[in-house]
Amino acid sequence: MTEEPASPATPADQAERPGGAGIPGLDVPDRRGRTGLDQAGRGLTGNPRVNVLDVRVLTSNWFVTRSTTFDFQHSDGHVSVEERETYDRGDGACILLYNVARRTVLLSRQFRFPAYVNGHPDGNLIEVAAGLLDDDAPEQAIRREAEEETGHTIGPVEHVFDVFMSPGSVTERLHFFAAPYDEGTRSGAGGGLQEEGEDIEALELGIDEALAMIGTDIVDAKTIMLLQWSALTGPFARA
Repeated sequence: MTEEPASPATPADQAERPGGAGIPGLDVPDRRGRTGLDQAGRGLTGNPRVNVLDVRVLTSNWFVTRSTTFDFQHSDGHVSVEERETYDRGDGACILLYNVARRTVLLSRQFRFPAYVNGHPDGNLIEVAAGLLDDDAPEQAIRREAEEETGHTIGPVEHVFDVFMSPGSVTERLHFFAAPYDEGTRSGAGGGLQEEGEDIEALELGIDEALAMIGTDIVDAKTIMLLQWSALTGPFARA
């Protein structure tokens, strides 16, 4: 899935709004129809050492950036006031498509601007099929993404694990799946959704070749995790 650019309003805009009009994402809907975005994290009770004091919405664009202030009780008993920024892009799912008989995996290659701006030579990353849930259940979402990106309508899927990919700042939990593919599962051209600006190339590799590319040509974390799982305890280890 791709992100959509916009020029969102922020809480600081309230001072510039005539008559103190509402703030998108807080008391009036933002561009995605959301309100109450400043309530995330309030009322959490799972960790008695943490008490949320305040939540500020910094941006409410396609995704949401918040600054949360909370009391934190350290292991020695003293309490400090901490502030953390979080980036909320929703949860996602990814899937490794594999063919045990041919010892191949079906990946994709697409341009990723964040990788490009942070030193990747051209921004074209080799990845497993993946996308945001968009209010769907994880398995439903990954079936959609697999078909959109690779052109394969998959059958039974195996749930592998759920992982927080960057827990220091990003709230996203990623659901990992795997499923077999062959010519019988092909149902379309794939390539992603043109209306979302996607331009995705399906890429079939031998599993041994893919594993050898880790750290050089394959530098995407979710893809590395699923490839290694497939070889250590997954379908290629069981074959």
